[in-house]
Amino acid sequence: MNFLIGLIFVSSILADQVTKALAVNILKDGSSIKIIGNFLRFTYAENRGAAFSILQNQRWFFITVTIVMLIVLAYIFFKTKNINKLSRLAIAMIAGGAIGNFIDRLMLGYVIDFIDVRFGSFYNFPIFNIADSFVVCGTILMIFLILFNKFEKSEDNG
Repeated sequence: MNFLIGLIFVSSILADQVTKALAVNILKDGSSIKIIGNFLRFTYAENRGAAFSILQNQRWFFITVTIVMLIVLAYIFFKTKNINKLSRLAIAMIAGGAIGNFIDRLMLGYVIDFIDVRFGSFYNFPIFNIADSFVVCGTILMIFLILFNKFEKSEDNG
């Protein structure tokens, strides 16, 4: 399982960076590619803020927060002996996604987003990327584990 966790961690970063490179090469000219009708399309966007484009142009703030968060996650992952493998997976997913966006912020000054989900004329979800997906899925998994008291190994199953 530790190999799988490491593979998911590395794959999350690689998948994020490769898909962003493709988005730049294919979509930066302003085109949008429909994948599933008007529901899902790929559209290039540069996000200089956080989720939902909040706190625009706060690059150094996000870089600092990401470094602190990665240090905390690394400490929990490597130094806490009583967390289970699913908890380690959640941490790896969050860290991998955070590093994917961190690379963009550090190298470009913004994060490349391209996954564009629309619910008809009712709602256009903010454009996001693979790294965001890993952070969100890892966070949901971690919340689930904490809420149901499964983040740490129980005494009876080691």
